[in-house]
Amino acid sequence: MTSTPTADDGLPPTLESTPPAEVDITVDLLRALLSDQHPDLADRELTVAANGWDNVIVRIGADLLARLPRRRLAASLVLHEQRWLPGLAEGLPISVPSPVREGRPGLGYPWAWSICPWFDGDMAADVALADPSREADRLGSFLHALHRPAPADAPSNPYRDVPVTALLPRIRDNLERLGPGRDHLAELVDELAPTPAWHGPPVWVHGDLHAANLLVTDDRISTVLDFGDLTSGDPAVDLAVAWMLFDADARRRFRTAAGGGEPVDDATWDRARLWAVHLGLNFLLHSADSERFARMGDRLLRAVTGP
Repeated sequence: MTSTPTADDGLPPTLESTPPAEVDITVDLLRALLSDQHPDLADRELTVAANGWDNVIVRIGADLLARLPRRRLAASLVLHEQRWLPGLAEGLPISVPSPVREGRPGLGYPWAWSICPWFDGDMAADVALADPSREADRLGSFLHALHRPAPADAPSNPYRDVPVTALLPRIRDNLERLGPGRDHLAELVDELAPTPAWHGPPVWVHGDLHAANLLVTDDRISTVLDFGDLTSGDPAVDLAVAWMLFDADARRRFRTAAGGGEPVDDATWDRARLWAVHLGLNFLLHSADSERFARMGDRLLRAVTGP
């Protein structure tokens, strides 16, 4: 894959970029916020580590990071992490960056923000898993532990707690935007469209589980990142990660581990595959300034139409 997607790569000729920031988040701003609210951390070395769709991540010394929303749409997501993630983390078999301190608006910065542990590792989007079968078992078991019944006041997320079949018009529109040569995807969408909805109780779901939100350390998935889209609903939204990471054999192991020893039922697995199509299209169509997301989207759409 070249560093710049082009029509010759099979990618759409017109792509969108990462949403623009609504606040300019700098090292100087964070240092001022720390001096005001967490002065014991204000003298540490600060380094911008990531600038994503929703948040800027600034490393604080060797063992902490600050997570600051960069647009209003993401501001409430930090509050969801602060309220719910510490309790959820206790029962999960893979580490998650549960907030250890909270920040409040101030000095012209308008939203709540968090201080979390720093975890070393490489994004799973950028490295090959040394033992995919083992990691399929481990990540499936993680999701089985996470997908416990959620309380009635669990956070709502209009992008992730909706039935995936409600997204069919958007999925088909995005297929049109990709241009010709995608008949195999359109046929798959038509095949999956009648899949029954989730009729179980709403369960906790990560909501944004993809290969760039997983860290790999010493050849193992070591950390699951970014619970900002945490919500309740259909577990299928998280199971879409199977096509992002694993081949057909490892996906079968993942499916069984995610079901707690019995394979996830066919309807849920089909909904997960439809979620995978939806997410792959979004990755591709918003990758103008991200070679990583272009690569993720291309790999995902190839996998989801394979065996």
